[in-house]
Amino acid sequence: MRVFVYGTLKRGQCRARFLTGQQFLGEGRTAPNYRMVNCGEYPGLIDSSNGLAIEGEVWEVDQPCLAELDREECLDVGLYARRQIQLQAPHNQGEIEAYFYLGDVRGLPDCGSCW
Repeated sequence: MRVFVYGTLKRGQCRARFLTGQQFLGEGRTAPNYRMVNCGEYPGLIDSSNGLAIEGEVWEVDQPCLAELDREECLDVGLYARRQIQLQAPHNQGEIEAYFYLGDVRGLPDCGSCW
């Protein structure tokens, strides 16, 4: 499975260790359909009709890693949902998923295009 990461899971960030042993495919950028909000210590990606192209990384991960990422992103309690995302070339073909923030974003500052 290919995943797009845009915040604390990126290389050099505090939770990059969760991708240890997985295959880094390169830096990527989304289609301009999203916004990233500052949730405090981490960002949250949301759909937006007034979107930006969000900068991040594309990784190929195995099923055990994906299950660990799902736990870390709190899918079980509804903090995030993992679903398909649109990226720009060269990562714009095939299925790539990202973690979308499901919390209330009212009052959260915008992060711009890069965390």
